[in-house]
Amino acid sequence: MQSRKKLETEELLRREISSIILRELNDPRLGFVTLTRVSIGGDYKTANVYVMTKGTDEERRDTLLALTHARGKVQALVAERIKMRNTPVMTFLEDQQTREALRVDKLIDDVIHNEKE
Repeated sequence: MQSRKKLETEELLRREISSIILRELNDPRLGFVTLTRVSIGGDYKTANVYVMTKGTDEERRDTLLALTHARGKVQALVAERIKMRNTPVMTFLEDQQTREALRVDKLIDDVIHNEKE
């Protein structure tokens, strides 16, 4: 079970990183992005930032590349805004878990819709 402090820190980072991506990144490769969750390592020195992206496989790959390219800027802005002993080194990843859950939900909805007809 995660500690309350860790959960609060992850949520604070999620909100701040989301705000930075929305308002301060101007990379044309950056498509539609939803930041789903942040997972901090036990030592608070690393953070996996999970995102959902829309578009083709190429557009999603380009969006992740843009986020990875902007990682230093995002970390610097987070360091300015959130006072932490160490600002975690971020890794941007596509949230496969959420994508799979949405796919299963859609399949269930399709089955229910087909049974009604």
